[in-house]
Formats: sequence, structure tokens, C-alpha cells
Amino acid sequence: MSKNYLTPQEITEYTITGGYQKVNRRAMTVFLLAIMAGIYIALGAFASSVAAHDVANKGIAKLITGAVFPVGLMFVVINGADLFTGNCLIVMSVFEKQTTISRFVKNLSIVLIGNFIGAVTIAYLVANSSLLSMSENHFGAYAIKTAVYKTSLSFKETFFLAILCNLFVCAGIWMIYAAKDVTGRVLAGFFSIFAFAISGAEHIVANMYYIPLALFSKTHLEYIEAAHVSVDHLTWSSFLINNAIPVTLGNIVGGVFIGTMYYIIFKKLPQAS
Repeated sequence: MSKNYLTPQEITEYTITGGYQKVNRRAMTVFLLAIMAGIYIALGAFASSVAAHDVANKGIAKLITGAVFPVGLMFVVINGADLFTGNCLIVMSVFEKQTTISRFVKNLSIVLIGNFIGAVTIAYLVANSSLLSMSENHFGAYAIKTAVYKTSLSFKETFFLAILCNLFVCAGIWMIYAAKDVTGRVLAGFFSIFAFAISGAEHIVANMYYIPLALFSKTHLEYIEAAHVSVDHLTWSSFLINNAIPVTLGNIVGGVFIGTMYYIIFKKLPQAS
């Protein structure tokens, strides 16, 4: 009777082959799939924010966020899409010399741009709906406070939180690759992203929704008043410099670490017979 999952050694080979296939697709295919991934992650962030925005207890609010946010990754994995954080595992194909570092970087660059377009599109749609006035403007206030917090962290704090994020995400992707059926993929992805969502770690694609949403909404004084925070520093440049750059770099480090460790373990070290 055949098993319905891959062993870690088999996941290694699967990930290497998958990385080779990812970098050898047409650039437009990668770009469009990346837009879809940005949309999907933003939808998960949007839904989880709606669910948690008016919960006073922070612990319970985080649990609710963690329970809803994983739907975004489920869309990505099951429907098919290219997510920047998961594509960091393509580094294993570089180590195996099945692709080059330049093609790896090109893939990540295309995916990052596509993810941004998808996530910002959802942020714009939400900002221009009536939803932010929900719960006496508390949803709008929640969006503002989230972005202000994220852009107020130091470079080091943001960078380290981003490393932690992609340890969660790529460990989860690794488990998803182990599953041979949809149920297994859903369960593997759910618990890993649940843990990430409640951790407070920084995910570049999620932030492409959270921070632009606030930027699109900060002209509404009622949201700022409800948030009781200053938005003076909340600009597109602060998003780029204070958050996007360190988060992108940290996500790369976290993802490459996972890929590197498993490549060393299962491809470089001698395996017991």
C-alpha cells in the first residue's frame, strides 16, 4: 500500500524540480500568477481583519486572525499562484545547478511586482468601499493603527520579524509539498499560517495590503480620530523604507535558510542506508 505523503528526502527532490519548473515558465505566466497570489493573500488579510477588528482582547483577536488568515495561502496552493515568500525555496534548484542565481532573482523580482499589484488592488477596493466605517469606524481605525505600527518599527526589528515570518511560511510550504491530496495540503498550510498570523511576524505580501489600505484611507479623519494615533509619518516612502525593504530582505533570509538547511541535510550529508 503506497503512502499518501512524501518523506523529507522526497520533498527535497520535489522542491528542486519544482524550482526548475518555476523559473522556466514564460515571464507573463509568472507575472499573472503572482498578481493572483497578491490578491489571495490580501483577501485573507482582509477577511481576518474584518473578523478581528472589534475584539477588545488582543489574545482572542490574534486567535481569530490566525483562524481566518490561512484562507489566503489555501487559495494560493490549491488554485495555483506564485507567492514571493514561498518562491524563496527556488534557491534549492540553484544549489543543485538546475538553474542560475540570475534566473532565481529574476523570478523573485517578477513575483514581487505581481504580488504588489494584486495586494494593492484589493487594498484600493476595500478603501473605496463603505466597509471601513464598520463598527462605528473601528475597522478604519484598525487599518490605520496596523499600518502606523508596522511603519514605526526599527529596521532591525522589522528585518528580524520578517526572517521569523518566512521560517513559518516556508516550513509550512515544505509540509504542504509533503501532502498528496487536497485535505493534507489544507491541514499542513492551515496550522503553519495560523501560527505565523498570531506571531506578529512581518510578511511582505500581507503588508502590501495592510499599509496601502491605510494610505488610501488616511484622508478620512474619522478613522484617524477613532484610532487615536498620528499619521504624520504614514507615507508611501515610509512604507518603502521603514517596512517594504527590511521585510523583503528578511523574508528572503528566512526562506533561503529553510531551503539551504534541507539541501545540506538531504543532498550534501551522507544518508544512512
